[in-house]
Amino acid sequence: MMPRSFLSVLLLVTVSSFQMNVPTYAADPFEQKRLFLVKEYVEKEGITNDRVLKSMRQTKRHMFVPTSSWPRAYSDQALSIGHNQTISPPFIVAYMTQILDPQPTDKVLEIGTGSGYQAAVLSPLVKDVYTIEIVEPLGKRAKATLKRLGYKNIHPRIGDGFKGWPDEAPFNKIIVTCSPEKVPRPLIEQLKEGGKMLIPLGERYQQVFYLFEKKEGKLEIEKLEPTLFVPMTGQSEKLRKVKPDPAHPQLVNGSFEDDENNDGMFDGWHYQRRVTRMKGDAPDGDYYLLFENDQPGRTSHMAQGLAIDGRNVKTIRVSLDVKLSEWQRGPRGERPGFIIYYYDAKRRPLTSQRIGQWETSETWQHLDRAVTVPVNAREAIVQIGLNAAAGKVAVDNVSLKAIGP
Repeated sequence: MMPRSFLSVLLLVTVSSFQMNVPTYAADPFEQKRLFLVKEYVEKEGITNDRVLKSMRQTKRHMFVPTSSWPRAYSDQALSIGHNQTISPPFIVAYMTQILDPQPTDKVLEIGTGSGYQAAVLSPLVKDVYTIEIVEPLGKRAKATLKRLGYKNIHPRIGDGFKGWPDEAPFNKIIVTCSPEKVPRPLIEQLKEGGKMLIPLGERYQQVFYLFEKKEGKLEIEKLEPTLFVPMTGQSEKLRKVKPDPAHPQLVNGSFEDDENNDGMFDGWHYQRRVTRMKGDAPDGDYYLLFENDQPGRTSHMAQGLAIDGRNVKTIRVSLDVKLSEWQRGPRGERPGFIIYYYDAKRRPLTSQRIGQWETSETWQHLDRAVTVPVNAREAIVQIGLNAAAGKVAVDNVSLKAIGP
């Protein structure tokens, strides 16, 4: 918990700096951190819509996470908000908002897991936001937060988001911030002719953003970049046809040969930053990856999630080929590498493991390591690349598999 004296500076005032439905706070202690975040990890990463950037600068993300997470509220990462749910990283929120192309006259349906943050970012950009939060305790908290902060054009409710909001349909835009296996039919029906819907679809740990536009009653589809989102809870998750196998963890597209839509974003991996798919001189197949970063502290990595049950999987073997040029540590001592982050059944962080100490070399090096899995691990995220260090590193032939019973 933050000290009472710290919390006291967050007194609500009635004058909005953006629109009347977006209040400000006296002496906001997070303002500079928020401005830095937007400049370094949102704007420099490709978000160009001025209205979206302005909303990101003024939406107080710390108010949508538990006070214990306030020190990390303005880092570009997902954060736990309880009940097995997370709040999306700021860049992902900005990316989805920009793709949706919000207009001042839009009526938007937003479906989330419970933070209310995406709805708050949309609020000053559109006429009305109808937000459905799927997890009841979180929905109640989000509803109270939005009311306390004075977001008058946000209309929250708690329920099954995949049923939409038929009483308020049709909607100009629909944005889904949790992942179903396929597009729910009610959402298609509730999208206005000419409207757009942005939704992450796919298997539990293999999802892709899709942008749909409704024309003559049918959806035109555009496949965007890979991502990783929390799935819908309860029955929707139980009814998935393809389910993860935590007793046999593995990585997808570890040789980086697959790019189905030829957009330069290799399939199966999300949050790809400052990485290029290169052809030729690959230890395995035709392609390898090249991470490049000339500014310590900036992200140059990628990630992939997977299910893993530490009760059944005691040890895993990780192997990969790397070629590291000269490099410089990041501002917090970051160095290039392969890192596994483990999470428990409630998606709380457990520990992390680094696979090998990468050394500079003019030729490819093969790394092979066996590591012990925490017994209470139920999920993991693999991150690979420069990891906020500066330099240049090539990677190929990445593999992860369980050893023994």
